[in-house]
Amino acid sequence: MHSDNRKALHMRSLLPEEQPYVERAGIQYSARPYTSLLTVPNGEQFGNWTWPEMCPDKFFAVGFMLRVESEQYGLDDTALNGIRLICAKDEDRSFLYTIESHTGFFGDWSDPQYCPRGVLTSFQLRVEPHQGLFGDDTAANNVRFRCSSNPTLAGAGLDYGEYSLWSQDCGDGGICGIETKMEEYQYGLDDSSLNDVRFHCCAKLQQ
Repeated sequence: MHSDNRKALHMRSLLPEEQPYVERAGIQYSARPYTSLLTVPNGEQFGNWTWPEMCPDKFFAVGFMLRVESEQYGLDDTALNGIRLICAKDEDRSFLYTIESHTGFFGDWSDPQYCPRGVLTSFQLRVEPHQGLFGDDTAANNVRFRCSSNPTLAGAGLDYGEYSLWSQDCGDGGICGIETKMEEYQYGLDDSSLNDVRFHCCAKLQQ
């Protein structure tokens, strides 16, 4: 409860005119039906798909935050560790939910970025390819989202690797869920953390 309050206060300081309340959705809405799954082909090989987390019914992702470990200058880099989606109902940004699936263990959360209006509908993932047996793997480095109102939002990740092509688009609806592919902590060996992600699309007309 205390962490929710801190999160709400943090968001309030960033958007004083709206003063949103933010609540973590977790897995309690994971049974929400969805219409399609957005994927990109350049995700890396390490780790396993974890669990989906979904926005509540009639809520869609309107913004995001990234958990990024900064450049480690010769030590083990992991880069992008987590993606947190921010869910809203219609254009009401006063009460928000967050979903994130499994996030890594390194780095700090960025400030949130929001679509000016509308919802997130597609994405690109920046991934560094496998660096070989003795290389330092970072896997996922950054993400971009496209909003239904057309702007592109770019995360504050690192620059290793290349962006994929854009995923398919949610069409009549928007992104409503997330599932991550995560390499578990390697106990002093080479950590890559977040390797891949897929997002669920829900229809706008869903009751």
